[in-house]
Amino acid sequence: MSKNILSLNHASFIVADIERSLPFYEVILGLTRIERPDLGFPGAWLQLGSQQIHLLELNNPDPITGRPVHGGRDRHIALNALALAPIQVELDKAGLVYTMSISGRRAMFCRDYDGNTVEIIEQVQ
Repeated sequence: MSKNILSLNHASFIVADIERSLPFYEVILGLTRIERPDLGFPGAWLQLGSQQIHLLELNNPDPITGRPVHGGRDRHIALNALALAPIQVELDKAGLVYTMSISGRRAMFCRDYDGNTVEIIEQVQ
C-alpha cells in the first residue's frame, strides 16, 4: 500500500452568501480569513492550523432541508478544540442549535447557516 498521501490540505463547503456565512467561521469558530486568489466566484479561505476551510459561494446541488437532526449522522468535518464551552456560548448567541455526541465523548455537532455540519471535539489536556 502506498503512503503517498501526507495530510488533509483543506475541506470545502458550499454557501449561499459568503458575507452571511463568515461570522460562523470567524466569530463562532474563531478561524482567521486568509488571502484567496480570484477564482471567478465569491468565496473565502480560512486558516485552521496547517489546514484550511474553503467557503465557495455557489449554487448548492444538495438539499439543506431534510438532513438528520444530529450532525453525527450526516457528512461533516471534525475539528479539535481546547474547550467546547466558548463555542457553545457563541452558538447560543447566534441562535444556532448544537447536539452533543451520543458516543459519550466531549464532542458536539452544529451546522453553519447553510446546513454544513461541523463536529467539534474537546481535547483532553
